[in-house]
Amino acid sequence: MTHPGALWLAVILVAIGADAAAQNPSRIAAIHQEQLALAAQHGGDSVRLHRLFALNWEYGNLESPETATAVGYPGQNDRWTDNSLAAIDRRKRELRDPLGVLRSIDRATLGAADQFNYDLFRGAAELAIEGTRFPAEDFAITQLGGPQYLAATLEQNPTATVKDYEDIVARLGAVPAVIDQAIALLDRGLAAGVTPPRVTLRDVPEQVQALAGLNPMASPLLVPFTHFPPAIVPAERARLTAAATRAFTDRVRPAYAKLSAYLTSTYLPRARASVGMKELPDGAAWYAYNARRETTTSLTPERIHAIGLSEVRRIRAEMDSVIASTGFKGSFADFTRFLRTDRRFFLTDSAALVRAYRDIAKRVDPELVGLFGTLPRLTYGVTAIPSYQAKSQTTAYYQPGSPEAGRPGYYYVNTYALDTRPTWEMEALTLHESVPGHHLQIAIAQELSGLPEFRRNAGYTAFVEGWALYSESLGGAMGLYRDPYSRFGQLTYEVWRAIRLVVDTGIHSMGWSRQQAIDYFVANSAKSEHDITVEVDRYIVWPGQALAYKIGELKIRELRAYAERELGARFDIRRFHDEVLGRGALPLDVLDARIRAWVVAQRARE
Repeated sequence: MTHPGALWLAVILVAIGADAAAQNPSRIAAIHQEQLALAAQHGGDSVRLHRLFALNWEYGNLESPETATAVGYPGQNDRWTDNSLAAIDRRKRELRDPLGVLRSIDRATLGAADQFNYDLFRGAAELAIEGTRFPAEDFAITQLGGPQYLAATLEQNPTATVKDYEDIVARLGAVPAVIDQAIALLDRGLAAGVTPPRVTLRDVPEQVQALAGLNPMASPLLVPFTHFPPAIVPAERARLTAAATRAFTDRVRPAYAKLSAYLTSTYLPRARASVGMKELPDGAAWYAYNARRETTTSLTPERIHAIGLSEVRRIRAEMDSVIASTGFKGSFADFTRFLRTDRRFFLTDSAALVRAYRDIAKRVDPELVGLFGTLPRLTYGVTAIPSYQAKSQTTAYYQPGSPEAGRPGYYYVNTYALDTRPTWEMEALTLHESVPGHHLQIAIAQELSGLPEFRRNAGYTAFVEGWALYSESLGGAMGLYRDPYSRFGQLTYEVWRAIRLVVDTGIHSMGWSRQQAIDYFVANSAKSEHDITVEVDRYIVWPGQALAYKIGELKIRELRAYAERELGARFDIRRFHDEVLGRGALPLDVLDARIRAWVVAQRARE
């Protein structure tokens, strides 16, 4: 899974853009006027198309400073997004501006590559406009995302110069505005009956209060001030640290205390008791939209549910076969209880767990050349999820790096409750989150040349997460899963994603209770009950996102089987993987068409 700490931003920014007009009024207005001018111009359609792409990329980074920091776009590292109600309404309206330019461009005059870019851009814009009917921004805080995760952006801020640190201080000083805007959104959600379920918010006041109660230099928000590059002299270090400490004491801590009090006294008592999205206003249509957006397909929740049930049955049969191969005597439930409780499968030291993950990654790295012709230049690291997040976070996540900013990617692993972190799941998890999963796929896309920026940074969940799940199946070819327990762990992870199809649709479109979802998960998986509870609560507050993994993986497996069948002895796994990854993330129907065209071209060379 890619980094969930930005969920609160992703819901707002990805769906409807972001706003920094208050900070950049002249440039934002100039971009808007140039877009209008492009729509009125005639001729030079390819030039106008690429100018639109460039303007839209600049606009998005000016309006979403957090995104700009993440991708390495310069000059925006001292600000947060304006999530005022007026700004949200404005940017929803402005989503239509790029489509006005597209309608003025004659697609037939474009070359094949530009037609491809045109179609992808138009599809994303139309889908975003369709989504504006749903108030996703009212979910301004959940256990997975919200203002309590601002440190995730500050960790990405550059820290090479005095100006870089002054940018961080400026962001610290602006935290109260971020929190006030979040509270306004939460208030609006309460009035409309649009809130996360109360049960999923149980740890959030503790998350926020932990930030308010810390000493400044112990705060995750001030981590950059615990280490400085040699180029910054001691006097400047002292000045910057003092400024950051004052900002935390005078502004950040009171703001978090205010948010904690609001959550405890006002928000949680009035948050809804129901868990399914269909219980929200326009909820059934909202969930169907989420399912289409996340899977990039037209599959209905009912069809996805049926696919999940079928996949669970298939994978469970494979799991039963592995159990038989171990000689274990007992039921499936007995075996999973053994895996969850036997001390041989657990480490007792957090640092040792992180080292073990790093060791797996180091074993995988040299094996990649046998499966890929193209590998990324960007490096990655393995580190622990910060302690203030860990209790409510999933087992691991990946945070993309940035070639432009010179920042590596990071694979974050959860060291909370070590007795819920079995060693037999570590190989599959590492393949998913680092290489050949998220890091390899995302870094390759970031390093592609000759593509518009929106293509290099595309994040179609079904492709990104589908690829990462498919990557888990490559472990055998790289010398992993040599013992039956690790092989069972890989199947546990695969059935986990199939269970998601059943549980997510069950909760949000079929009236399943939270406990019903947990019970189904427990009955069909070896994951710990703590992990299962955290996972189910994730599906509850992120409706539809979990559908993307298995749907995407099934499509990639289908296309590989097709290529192997059609090409026979000429099938080359390295060329197939390069073809899948070589154009960045794509909607699944587009990927299908591209791979089938590639296979036809390969056959024509015979």
